[in-house]
Amino acid sequence: MGMKVLLTGATGFLGHNLLPVLSAKYETIGIGSKDFDLRSQHDCMKMLNNHKPDVVVHAAGTVGGIGANKENPGKFMYENLIMGANLIHLSSAMDISKFVLLGTVCAYPKNTIVPFNENDLWKGYPEETNAPYGIAKKTLMKLVETYHEQYGFRGVNLIPVNMYGPHDHFNLTSSHVIPALILKVYNAMKNGEQSITLWGTGQASREFLYAPDCADAIVKAIEKDVDPFPINIGTGKEIKICDLITEIVEQMGYEGEIKYDTSKPDGQPRRCLSTMRAEKVLDFKANTDFQDGLRYTIGWFLNKQKGV
Repeated sequence: MGMKVLLTGATGFLGHNLLPVLSAKYETIGIGSKDFDLRSQHDCMKMLNNHKPDVVVHAAGTVGGIGANKENPGKFMYENLIMGANLIHLSSAMDISKFVLLGTVCAYPKNTIVPFNENDLWKGYPEETNAPYGIAKKTLMKLVETYHEQYGFRGVNLIPVNMYGPHDHFNLTSSHVIPALILKVYNAMKNGEQSITLWGTGQASREFLYAPDCADAIVKAIEKDVDPFPINIGTGKEIKICDLITEIVEQMGYEGEIKYDTSKPDGQPRRCLSTMRAEKVLDFKANTDFQDGLRYTIGWFLNKQKGV
């Protein structure tokens, strides 16, 4: 289509899944943290001047699970806020044709009616353990809207649900739910442990989107003329953590006991998105079956452990 797309966060989990999809359709520049420091407005300006993109897809972020969010509230809020604000402001000032912001489901109020509807985004305070991150991203979504209102900025606000897939970060302190559980089960099997213990009650539910499916939504957001009103990107299906771990241990062949540390937080009680707006405005519907996506992710992880 002759467009040049700049993707931030290209060396991260989501970026690794987005880059090949975007590169297949557009001239795409992948930017990682070693290329430019997006916390610096000077670096952001240099990046945009050097590459002169038509479209910016902002997928970079400082992210982690419940534990990482609790330990780094100031860092997570500041870094996400300043990176996004720099890029939105400069992209508007430099007349970038389109800006796609990847928000977060953490922006929703803690007790949002399920399924989460975009109209409810501002009807309460986010779940406490990841509120700083969620508030930062929600502020950026509003910044995209206000720049559209005042300057005609062509921004798109996508709210992806929790994602999983190949290239995810597998560690026990900063990983999201699925990679953390896969790693926990793998370590238990490797070390001959007869049980594993999970945070919380296991009764909280989450919705999970296979990361390559998110790439399809971003392509549609680039190509379609949509307003900056937030759009949920997900599957519209939820699963309890206790059922998720059952699926993981079955696929990995672990036969030990699953225990729960109820002194630790569950996080938000339920997460499941209404995907009607994405279907109507973007003609987007996630295609990957959850069991299949989980199988691909576990396979990728196990191959990495073997050095494949």
